[in-house]
Amino acid sequence: MSASTERKNRIAAREAGTDKKMLQQQEAARKQAKSRRKWTVGGVCVALLLVLVLLLQSGFFYNHTTAVKIGGQSHSPAEVNYYYANSYFDFVNTYGGYASLFGLDTSSGAFGLRRQACNMIENGTWRDYFLQSAYGSMAQIQALCDYARAEGLELSEEDLANLDQQMAALEASAQSYGYSKADTFLAANYGTGVTTKLVRDINRNSALADLAYTHKTDSLVYSDEELETYYAGLEGSRDYYEYLSYAVAAQAAEDGSVSDAAKAEARADADAVLAAFKDGGDIEEPAERLSAAVEGALDELVTVEPSRTAGDSLDASFADWLKDAGRKAGDCTVIEGDSGFTVLVFLERDDNHYPTVSVRHILVEAEADENGEWSDAALAVAKTRAEEILAEWESGDRTEESFAALAEQYSTDSGSNTKGGLYEDIAKGQMVEEFDDFCFGGHKPGDTAIVYGSNGQYAGYHVVYFVGEGELYSNVLARNALQREALNAWITEISPEYKEGAFAWLAGK
Repeated sequence: MSASTERKNRIAAREAGTDKKMLQQQEAARKQAKSRRKWTVGGVCVALLLVLVLLLQSGFFYNHTTAVKIGGQSHSPAEVNYYYANSYFDFVNTYGGYASLFGLDTSSGAFGLRRQACNMIENGTWRDYFLQSAYGSMAQIQALCDYARAEGLELSEEDLANLDQQMAALEASAQSYGYSKADTFLAANYGTGVTTKLVRDINRNSALADLAYTHKTDSLVYSDEELETYYAGLEGSRDYYEYLSYAVAAQAAEDGSVSDAAKAEARADADAVLAAFKDGGDIEEPAERLSAAVEGALDELVTVEPSRTAGDSLDASFADWLKDAGRKAGDCTVIEGDSGFTVLVFLERDDNHYPTVSVRHILVEAEADENGEWSDAALAVAKTRAEEILAEWESGDRTEESFAALAEQYSTDSGSNTKGGLYEDIAKGQMVEEFDDFCFGGHKPGDTAIVYGSNGQYAGYHVVYFVGEGELYSNVLARNALQREALNAWITEISPEYKEGAFAWLAGK
């Protein structure tokens, strides 16, 4: 090839971009460009990651993304965190140290439950359990709030003021725990994104839901005939049965088995006690007579006390015998159970067809000593003060209104002193023994007295004022049961379904 021809070819190759030198230069340029793209993409990824971390730490995603949709309404991970933590705290507070019996290890706190298997739900963890509980609570509150708005229900000024007080108390509580502000306290204890604004909104919705629930409850009205029919259909399960019992256990062998001979011996002992009870007619008080029967037949010193138990809580082995409609006071028998035999004496059946009562009272507590005990001197001081308060009332116009005013002024019972000392619709057994005796002692409106009271938490004296009788307690029980059944069905019907959103992984951590 001539020199001129070669030169022409090189010129043509350069122009076409296929010259060897130019190809080398182009390849080098491509590699450099590719390297720059890698560093650019890598830098963008790092920047995005840093932004994501900052957003997560700031709580932005927890308040601006969707963790769950309930009936089409979006709820943030922060909302779920709050309900989730509340569900956990409620469970732990309810069962305390017994939570471990359910398989819950509380050492990891509310947000360390991803790997804790929970036998409460199939193939799930405790995180799953509390998340489901949170979703359920959110769905119910949302449904109730929707009902409230449809019915035109609104929170009162007093309700809103109480809400403000709750938030102020939250702020003070946070600072008492060493947090600079409530937002920091909430995030630490209820999860990322939980703020005072969110909690206030949730508490407002909860208050509105309570208002809706009360409104719906009040709309469920039943006639006396309907209540009586329902109560009769309970077949004694809510009646109260008073009886005496003494158990004779059959002696078990070392391997835990009980031989026929051991059962026969226990039966013979129980029969001997029963015979002694029947023969001890010279002792009128049944409990004393059964105690004496045990001592005489088995040479054991015991003090048998009466039991008062609701029908749905009776021991299965002798429930049918006690519930027999023909049972009368003094009936006695021996019942075989799983571990032996029980001597039973029927005393009384209370079918709850008695009127409830309303009473006002002024509690004067005795001062406890350094050991938490109440001396006779301290009780005497309290009684004297109670007598002075009653005398002050008697020296005035002696009305229920003036008694209520004194209750608000003097009573130390926080459960009633803001309501003039009033307790309404009291049923038997709800108050301490002496107070209960006054309530159901056949009084008429306006009767007063001073009665002693103690329950281990306090000791002192009650100045009491009998307001009057209410409806039958059997009707109260029937109405409560009917309303509960109707409300549960109604809430199930109106509660919307839920579906986890794209950011459900943020909730419950």
